[in-house]
Amino acid sequence: MNAVNAKAESLSFGPFNLSVGQRLLARDGVPVDLGARALDLLVALTLAPNVVVSKQELISQVWPDVIVDEGSLRFHMTGLRKALGDGQDGARYITTVAGRGYCFVAPISRSSHLRQDAAASDFRHALLPGRLDRMVGRDEDVITLAEKLMASRMVTIVGVGGVGKTTVATAVAHQLSPSFSGAVLFADYGMLSDPGLVPAGIASMLGLTVGSNDVRPSLIAYLRDKQIMLVLDTCEHLIDAIADLAATIIDAAPHVFLLATSREALRIEAESVYRLDTLACPPDDPELSTEEILAYPATKLFVERAVASGATLKLNSEDARVVASICRKLDGMALALELAARRVESYGLHQTARLLDQHLTLGWAGSRTAPPRQKTLQATLDWSFGLLTDIERTVLRRLAVFVGDFTLDAALEVLSSSDIPASTIFDAIDNLVAKSLLATHPLGATMRYRLLDTTRAYALQCQTVEDRKGLNARHATYYQRWLEQFGPDWPTLSTGPERLPYFVSINNVRAALEWAFGEQGDIAVGIRLAAAAVSVFQVMSLFPECQRWSQRALLAVVEEFKGGAEEMHLQAGLGISQMYMQGGRDTPQIALRRALSIAEERGNAIDQLRILGPLHMFNMRVGDFNAALEYARRCSSIAFTVDDPATVGLGHFFLGNSLHFTGDLGNARIELEAATRSDPQPRRTPASYVGFEGKHLAGGILARNLWLQGFPDRADIQARKTINDAAKLDHSLTLCIALLGGIAVFLWRDDVQSAEEHIEWLVSRAGLNSLSPYVSVARGFEGELAIRRGDVKLGIDTLRRCIEKLHTSTYEVFTTMLELSLVKGLAVIGEYEEAFARINQTIELVERNGDLCYWPELLRVKAALLLATQATNDAEACLVSSIEKGAEMGANAWELRSATDLAALWIADERLRDARLLLEPVIERFDEGLETADVAAARSILKKLS
Repeated sequence: MNAVNAKAESLSFGPFNLSVGQRLLARDGVPVDLGARALDLLVALTLAPNVVVSKQELISQVWPDVIVDEGSLRFHMTGLRKALGDGQDGARYITTVAGRGYCFVAPISRSSHLRQDAAASDFRHALLPGRLDRMVGRDEDVITLAEKLMASRMVTIVGVGGVGKTTVATAVAHQLSPSFSGAVLFADYGMLSDPGLVPAGIASMLGLTVGSNDVRPSLIAYLRDKQIMLVLDTCEHLIDAIADLAATIIDAAPHVFLLATSREALRIEAESVYRLDTLACPPDDPELSTEEILAYPATKLFVERAVASGATLKLNSEDARVVASICRKLDGMALALELAARRVESYGLHQTARLLDQHLTLGWAGSRTAPPRQKTLQATLDWSFGLLTDIERTVLRRLAVFVGDFTLDAALEVLSSSDIPASTIFDAIDNLVAKSLLATHPLGATMRYRLLDTTRAYALQCQTVEDRKGLNARHATYYQRWLEQFGPDWPTLSTGPERLPYFVSINNVRAALEWAFGEQGDIAVGIRLAAAAVSVFQVMSLFPECQRWSQRALLAVVEEFKGGAEEMHLQAGLGISQMYMQGGRDTPQIALRRALSIAEERGNAIDQLRILGPLHMFNMRVGDFNAALEYARRCSSIAFTVDDPATVGLGHFFLGNSLHFTGDLGNARIELEAATRSDPQPRRTPASYVGFEGKHLAGGILARNLWLQGFPDRADIQARKTINDAAKLDHSLTLCIALLGGIAVFLWRDDVQSAEEHIEWLVSRAGLNSLSPYVSVARGFEGELAIRRGDVKLGIDTLRRCIEKLHTSTYEVFTTMLELSLVKGLAVIGEYEEAFARINQTIELVERNGDLCYWPELLRVKAALLLATQATNDAEACLVSSIEKGAEMGANAWELRSATDLAALWIADERLRDARLLLEPVIERFDEGLETADVAAARSILKKLS
C-alpha cells in the first residue's frame, strides 16, 4: 500500500475506529484523548497487522528526527494500551514479542477513501475564484486534468497568454473541491514580482507567521500532514522560485496536490505537463455547413459572448464564415475572442471583422517568427485600445499603476487630477468593464477591479509622460492613508476570506514602496508610506519586509522627518523586526529607545504605549527583568489614561507579567486577573504593534502564579482554559505563550502525561511559525522529562543544547527554569562540580537580573547538592533562607518544598518537634491539590511525626 492510500485509510477494530489521515481515534464514535506519539505507534502497528514490528523500526517511524531510547517507546506503548483498554475484559490489541518487538493482533476492517470528511474540517483559508456559469469547449480538458492531477499530484497547465489557463484551472479546482472538503487555496502570483515572496505569499494567506527571511520551513511544516489542493496561477515570471517551492512541497508533503498555470513548464521531476491548446477553429473549408462551423468551440464561444453582450445574431452561411474567419485570425484565443465578440453589438459582425483585419495585419507585420501570444494578443489589444474614446484610453493607461485588485474608491482618488474629474473617471471605468478591459469580482461587500496582466503590461507600455505625472505619488499616498485608516483592523482579522481584501491590497503597498525608493520615485512619499506600513507588517508577522523598508526609509530620512512620527514608527518597526528575527541586545534596543525618545518628546500617550510594550517584551526576552518591570509600570500607568479597554488590558498584562517574574506574586495576581477579566476589545486597537490582547496572554502567567501561591488545582484549571481559549483564536504567538505557562504548571504538578502532550503541541506550533526560541524551550522541557524517566544523559545533553541556543538568541525568559532542571539531572549522575558552578551562576544572575520568582527553588536545589556532598550545615542554612524567601514573596509552593526537605533533614537529626512545628503551618495552607506530589510528600512526612 502506498503512503497516500495508507493515509486515506479508515480502520475499525473492536469498538474503535481509526482515521489515519485525520489522525483521530474514536471509541463508539467518541474521540479518544491520545498523545501524538501514542497515535503514531498505533498507526504504525495497525498498518502492518499480525506482523511483528521491531522496536527499532517503531522508534525510527515515530521519532524520525530525535534520538530516543526504548524507555520512551515503552512509556508511550503503556499509554496506548491503557487508552485501548488492552487486556480488560479479555480484549487484546497489542502483544509484545520478547526480544523482537510488538504486533497488532486484533481483527481489522478497512475502508479506503480520500479524506473527504476530514481533509479540511478546520481549513479556514479556502480561497477560490468563482466558476463561469458556462465554459465553452473545455469540458474534456477539465475532466482530463482532474484525472491527471489525482493520479500524479503535480500538473502544470501550459499555454500561451490569454488561452484560458486560469479559467480551466479554476474549473478543475471547483470540480475537485469536494474531494478535498473545500480545502483549496488559489494563489495568484500575477500580483507578485519579487521571487523571494513566493513562499511568503502562500504562508501569509494561510495565516502563518512569516518570522524569518526564509519562510519555507514553516510553510512545509504546515503542509506536511495536510491534504489540500494548491492552485499556483500565473507562474511564468517567477518560474525558478515557484519550481523550487513546488518540488519541495511535492517531496515533503505527500497529501498536497499542486495545479499550476504557466506559459512554460516548471521542469521539475514530479511535474506532469498539460498543454492547453487554443480553442479549435473551423478550417477554411467551403464544404463545411453552417451547423458544422458553429459547432466548433471557438465559434461557439464567440457567438455566445457576442449575444451575451447584447448583439442580435441570426447567422446565415455567409455570417457563419465571417465568424469562422475571425476565430482563425484570433487563433482561437479565448481572451481575444471575448474582446472581439463584445464589439459586435456596437459595430456589427462585418465591421468588427474589418477592424480586426486591419489591426491584426499591422500587428503581425515583420514578426511571423514571434510566439503566437505576442502576435495575436498584442494585435487584439491594439485593436481594442483603438476602439476606446480618448478618455477611456487615458483612464486605462493610468489604471496600470495598480497591481492586482483595487477598489473604485482607490481608482477615483488616484486617477483624479486637474485634467479628468472624478465623474468622468467613474463613467470611463464603467465602460471599460462593459468592454471587458477591466475584470470585476465581488470581495466581501465591495466590488474589486483588476486589469488582466497582459492588459496591464500593454497599458504600461502606452503610458505617456502626462499620464505618469503625479500618478505614482498619488497611488503611494492613497495606500499610505489606507494603511493608516485600516491598519488597526488587522489584529482582529482571521485568515482566509476575511483577510484577503487586505492581503491583495498589500501588493499595491509593495509596488508603491518600490517606486518611491526607486530612481524616479519620491523619497518623502516613501518614508511616509513605509512608516504607515510598519504596524501592518508587524501584525501580519512579515518581519523581513518590515525590517527591509524600515531600514531603507531610515537611511533616507531627511531633516523634515527627524524626530517626527514617521521616524518613530520606522525605528519601532526596525527594532521589533530585529528582535524577532536576529535577537541580540544592542541593535534592537538602540532602535526601540530612539523610538521611545521621540514618542516622549511628542507627548502622545498612544505613541508611548506602542513603544513601551515592545520595550517591555524586549527586556523580558534578554533577561533584564528589572528593566522590563520599569517599562511595564510606565506602560500600565499610561494605559489608564487611554479610553480603550484593550489597551488597559495590555497594561494589566505587562505589569502582571513582570511582577510575577520578579517575585511580587500577590500584586501580580491582581494585575493578571484584571487582564483576564477585561472586556472584549473593540475592533480597532491603536496602542499595539504586535496584534495580541492582554486578556488572552495573561492566563498562562496567571496559572503559574496560582501554582506558586499554593493553588495547584486552580492553576491546572486556569492553564487548560487558557490553552483552549488560545487555540480557538488561531493566533500562534498567543497559543505558544499559553502553552509555555501551562507546561510549567504541569511539570510542577508532576503531571508528566499532560506536560508531554502539550510540549509536543508547542514544538509543532512554534516550529510551524518560526518561533525558534519557543521550540528550544519546549525541547528543554523534553530534556527534563527524559531525566524524570531515567534517561538522565539524554536529558542533560538536551538541556545543555537548548540553554546554549537560548543564550545565543538572547531569549532568557525560561533559562532559569531550564537551568534548575539541568542541575537536578547533573546531581543524579554525580556531576557535582558542574552542578555547583551552574547553580551559583544562576543564583547570581537571578539576583542581578530580577527573575526572583525562582530564588527559593534555586536555594532548595543548592541545598540538595550540599547535602549530597556532606555539607549539612550549609545545606540547612540554604533551606532556611529558601523558606524565608518563599514566605516573603508568598510562594507557598516553594516554601512547602523547602519545608519538606528541611523537616526530613531534622528528622534524620532526631529534631522531630522542630520538624513538626516547621511543616504543620505550611501544609495547613493547602486545601487543594492533596494528590499532587509535593503535597503528598509533605503529608507523608507529617504523618510520621504525629
